[in-house]
Amino acid sequence: MFVNEVNDVKIYNLSAGKSVPDWLTDRRKKSKLMKKVDSRRQIELIQDFDMPGVCTSIRMSPDQQYILATGTYKPRVKCFEVSNLSIKFERCFDSEVTTFEVISDDYCKMVFLQCDRYVEIHAAHGRHYRLRIPRFGRDMKYHKPSCDMYIVGVGKDIYRLNLERGQFLQPFETDASCLNACDVNPEHHLLVAGTKEGTVEAWDPRTKQRCSTLDVAMKLPGVKEFPSVTALKYRSGLHMAVGTASGHVLIYDIRAKQPLLVKNHLNRLPIKRLAFNPAQNAVYSMDEATLKLWDEQTGKQIAYVESTSSFNDFCTIPDTGMFFLAQEDVKMLTYYVPAMGPAPRWCSFLDNLTEEIESEVLENVYDDYQFVTAKELAELGMEHLVGTNLLKGYMHGYFMDARLYNKAKAVVEPFAFDRFRKDKIRQEIESERKSRLQIDSKLPKVNKELALKIMDEQANPSNSAKQRNVPNLLEDSRFKAMFENSDFAVNKEAEEYRLLAPVLNRLDKSKAKELKQRVEVARVAELHAEEAEPRDDSDNDEDLFGFEKSDGEKEVESGDEASSDDDDRREYVKEMKQAYKQVKRQREDEDEEEEAMETAEADDQLQRANDQERHLKNGNYNHPPTNGIGKRFTMTPLDQHQGNSLMQQRIKQASLQDRVRVMSQLEGQVTNVGRSLGNRQMTFEVNKQKKTQYHAKKREAELKKHRDERRSIVRPIKSLRLKKVNFK
Repeated sequence: MFVNEVNDVKIYNLSAGKSVPDWLTDRRKKSKLMKKVDSRRQIELIQDFDMPGVCTSIRMSPDQQYILATGTYKPRVKCFEVSNLSIKFERCFDSEVTTFEVISDDYCKMVFLQCDRYVEIHAAHGRHYRLRIPRFGRDMKYHKPSCDMYIVGVGKDIYRLNLERGQFLQPFETDASCLNACDVNPEHHLLVAGTKEGTVEAWDPRTKQRCSTLDVAMKLPGVKEFPSVTALKYRSGLHMAVGTASGHVLIYDIRAKQPLLVKNHLNRLPIKRLAFNPAQNAVYSMDEATLKLWDEQTGKQIAYVESTSSFNDFCTIPDTGMFFLAQEDVKMLTYYVPAMGPAPRWCSFLDNLTEEIESEVLENVYDDYQFVTAKELAELGMEHLVGTNLLKGYMHGYFMDARLYNKAKAVVEPFAFDRFRKDKIRQEIESERKSRLQIDSKLPKVNKELALKIMDEQANPSNSAKQRNVPNLLEDSRFKAMFENSDFAVNKEAEEYRLLAPVLNRLDKSKAKELKQRVEVARVAELHAEEAEPRDDSDNDEDLFGFEKSDGEKEVESGDEASSDDDDRREYVKEMKQAYKQVKRQREDEDEEEEAMETAEADDQLQRANDQERHLKNGNYNHPPTNGIGKRFTMTPLDQHQGNSLMQQRIKQASLQDRVRVMSQLEGQVTNVGRSLGNRQMTFEVNKQKKTQYHAKKREAELKKHRDERRSIVRPIKSLRLKKVNFK
C-alpha cells in the first residue's frame, strides 16, 4: 500500500507494491512471491484484479456487488464479486470493446459496443444476441422508461435500439458532423449529446424533438480553435458537467447558457470521463495524464492522482471514497480517499487499517533485479555479458540480477560499504550531538553560497510582498537533502557550470547595479526633500552642492550610463568566449591523453606479438614470454594427445578477448599435415602492418604538437589594427 498526501488529503493506493518482471514464467513468479516477506504482507484487496495486457473500461453494477472490466488481449470482460473479493467469471469477444453498459441491477444484462460496429447483448449465461450498427460507435446510454439504447458515433445520427421490441427505431438527426459522448438525466430523462463542433444538443425522448443547443466552445477563455465535447455527466436534474478536448470542464445549470464554473486541467489533453460526489460537493475529472478531485463551487483542487501510464477510464462507488482506474497497463488501480467518504461495506476493515499506516515510498523497480545503464555496465567491467541471458535489455539500459550486481559492485569497489557505513555513523553522531556554540544564523554544510543567496533574497526589504511570501527553500522539507547530502553539492569544476558561470556573474552584477541605482534614487529623493524645506542660507547653495543640473550635464550622465552598458555587454561576451575556449581546450587535452594511451597500448600489443612470434620461431613451446597475455598460455608439443587436450583446456579457461587475440595471431599460420595422430605444421611471419600504423599515429601526434607550438608563438593578424591616415 502506498500513501500519498496532497493538500493534507491522504490518498491510499491499494494496488501499489513491487512487481515481478513479465518475462518470467508463472511458476517462477509464484516462487518469488512466496520467498519474499514483503510480497506476502502486501495487501491484495481483490484477487487477480488485472488484465493480460490493457484495461479499456471499468464499471460498477447498480447493486454495488460486482465490478466489471473490459480489456485485451484477447478482448474479454471480467466480473469480480466483492462479497468474495475474487473473480466470478470471464468471457472473451471477437473484437475490442469501446464501451459497455449494465442495464440490470447485477451482471445478468449487459450491452457491449465494439470497435467493429457490432453491439453484443449478454445475459447471465453468456452472449444472447449480436447485431451491427451502420457507423462506428463511440458512446451509448440506456433509457430505462422506454427501454431504448441510444448510440452515438461517427455521423450525425443518434441511433435508437429498442431492446423490448428488438428493433431499430427512427434515429435522431442532429446538426453536427460527428458525436463523441451522450448522457441521460436520471430524473427527467433528458438526453444530451456532445458534438465535434463544440456544442451540446438536448433531445426529449417523449416528443422525439430537439429541445435546445448549447454552445460550449464560445465560453472558453484563451482557446483559439473550437474544441469538441468529449465527456458529459449529469449531477442532478438541473446541473451538468461538460468536458472538452482542450482539457476544460464546465459546470452548467441547464436553465442558463452561461457556465457556473470553468475548470482548466492545464494538460491540454481531452477529458475522458467525469463523475460527481454529491456528499462532499466534489467533481472527479480525468484525462490521459491525471485524475483530479476539485470542489464543485470554487474549483479549488482537493487532490489528484498522476498516471505512470495513460488512463483509459474510471468508476466511483457511490457514497464512498473508493474508485477504480483502468489504464494502459496490466494492473487495474484501486484508490481510497477517506476525505471523500468511508470505505465500502465489503471492505470496511480499510478504515481501521488506514489509521495505522504511515506514509512510505516504494521504488518503481522489479523485485530482485537491478537496472543499469550502458555506462554503469562498463564501469563494472561486465560489457561482455551483453547478449547473454544474464542481461535483459530495457529502454536505455539492462536489467540484471541484484545478487550479480552486488558481487560485481563489491569487486569493483571493495571499500564502498565501509565508506557508506562510516558516513552513516558520522551522520548519526552529528545529529545526536548538539553544538556547543549557539549561532543565530547557521549555514548548511552543503551549498553554502546558494544558502547565502537565498537568505539575502528573503531578507531584502526592497523585494515585493509577493516575493517575500514565497516559502523559504532552506525551511522546505522537500529540498532538505540539497543542503545536507554531499551528493547534491554544486560541482564548480563541471563543464556545464563553467559554461554557465559568465551568465551567473552577469546576473550578480545586474543585481548589484540595480541596488546601486535604488540607493542613488533614495539619495536624490532625500536631497529634494531637504530642498523643499525653508532655508536661511544664500540662493547659491543649490549650485554649490549640485542639487540642480543643467541639460548638458544630464545628457553627459545618460551617455555615461549607455557606455557603461556597452562595456558590461562586451565584458560578458568576452567572459563567455573565454569559458568556451577553456572547455574546448580541456576536451582537446583529454582527447590527446586518450590517443597517447591508445598508442601505448598498441605498442605493448605489438611488442607482445613480436616476442611470441620470436619464441615460436625458436621452437620454444614450453616457455612462452612472461609479459602481457603470454603468461596465461603454455604450449606443449603437438604429437602428444594428452598435451594437446591440456592446451585446449587452458585456452577455454581464458577470457573471450584473449582467446580471439591469440587465434587472430595464429590464423593462416597453422596447416594440417594429415597424419592420423592429428599433428599440425606451423609457419610464422612478422606482421608489419601494426608497426606501420603505430608509426603513422606517432607521426601525426608529433605534427599536432608542432602546430600547437607554432600557434602559441606566432602573433595573430587580428590583433593588428589599421589606422586611417589623412593626406592633405
